[in-house]
Amino acid sequence: MAEAFSAGILLFRRGKEGVEVLVGHMGGPFWARKDLGAWSVPKGGYVPGEEEARAAAGREFVEELGVPVPEGEWIALGEVEYGSGSKRKTVQVWAIEADLDPAVIEPGTFEMEWPPRSGKTAAFPEIDRVAWFGLDTAGEKLTKGQAPFVQRLAELLGG
Repeated sequence: MAEAFSAGILLFRRGKEGVEVLVGHMGGPFWARKDLGAWSVPKGGYVPGEEEARAAAGREFVEELGVPVPEGEWIALGEVEYGSGSKRKTVQVWAIEADLDPAVIEPGTFEMEWPPRSGKTAAFPEIDRVAWFGLDTAGEKLTKGQAPFVQRLAELLGG
């Protein structure tokens, strides 16, 4: 059984260039200078039995992006397990077809000790920017553990 559980929502839209998905670049000092593998589906943790995964996905979308979940059909993309040992994680994602202007995003924040071992606490955005990417590009930018969700969405949409 996995040690941690997360749930999220992957928005997608269809345009002249094909299907695009909205993903967020992870905030904080560790990710600041990284690009490939440093983007994430808007998601967050929950405790099974205390909260339903779908409810957590909606809550985390609002917390991370600062906007309501757009109206639309929730399309289950299933679960992915990644990591090992005590760092094992199960992530469950739904896709919703909707357009969202990245300029309206008001990300939530988290606090951590920074610089390390300084005793000082600093606040950082959970996601420091969001962008729409085509499926191939998104698959490269997402963390390895989350990239399968883009492939599943492509398969569900017929390509």
